Amino acid sequence: MDQRFLQPGVLAAISNLELVAKTVVDGFISGLHQSPHFGFSQEFAEYRMYTPGDDLRHVDWNVFARTERTYLKKFKGETNSRLTILLDASASMAFGSHTIPKMDYARYLAASLAYLGSQQRDAVGVLVFDDDIREFVTPSSRSGQLRRTLFALEKAEPGKRTDFGRPFYHFQEMMRNRRGMVVVISDFYEDPEVIVKAIEPLRWRGNDVVLFHVLDPVELQPKFDGPMLLIDSETQTSIETTPEYARDEYKAKIDAHTEALAAKARGAGLTYHLSPTDRPLDECLREFLVIRQGRL
Repeated sequence: MDQRFLQPGVLAAISNLELVAKTVVDGFISGLHQSPHFGFSQEFAEYRMYTPGDDLRHVDWNVFARTERTYLKKFKGETNSRLTILLDASASMAFGSHTIPKMDYARYLAASLAYLGSQQRDAVGVLVFDDDIREFVTPSSRSGQLRRTLFALEKAEPGKRTDFGRPFYHFQEMMRNRRGMVVVISDFYEDPEVIVKAIEPLRWRGNDVVLFHVLDPVELQPKFDGPMLLIDSETQTSIETTPEYARDEYKAKIDAHTEALAAKARGAGLTYHLSPTDRPLDECLREFLVIRQGRL
């Protein structure tokens, strides 16, 4: 597959979310097929590393010959896991300076993860939140689940202010005795300590938690030609800024924010990835698959 179809701006021309997800996942798998370092086949669910005591009949000796690493094939039906995607639909997610806003990038990423998970026979579900839970599709592997999940993502639109406390508390109560992978996709405009405090109880309960920090390139590296009035989309507060402020003080603050969030997440056992909206989506899928393989 032409790898340009994994670029967010190109995907924006595809109106059907399921087709977006299929395009991304097919392109991702095609890339893995071409990789000399990693094998992947749609004939089985995935590979995992060999550990002493595993049945040698499941070793893929072709991969071993290429990489000198011992992988086992995990066939479909053997790798069931639970994947819940938590999507931030707060007002700030509407921002976009180029081809797509953060909300669409997050939606494409969530849909691609759900599609990949369903291909792996995972129980897939989604929760959409802002200051509360707006939509929840309980993880399941039953027929039609992917369609239900994608429909919830399709409906998600930027709403109110972000509040990680309330929706995450309710989610933990609903999923009290169920473990799996939890992926949180957000622009994380909140104090890093508040964010991690709200999310880390999911880790305590045995879940693997992945944070995809979605930001527009302009939010990471602003470029102004002259003074501008910036308005917070959630609080409606405004601030007048200059190119010098954007280049120096703001840049230092956003860098400090992302670095603090990454550090606190790692300290709590969460996995953190910064994902600007111009980043090819297959890179996010690769990171997700590495994490998922590590827990099986």
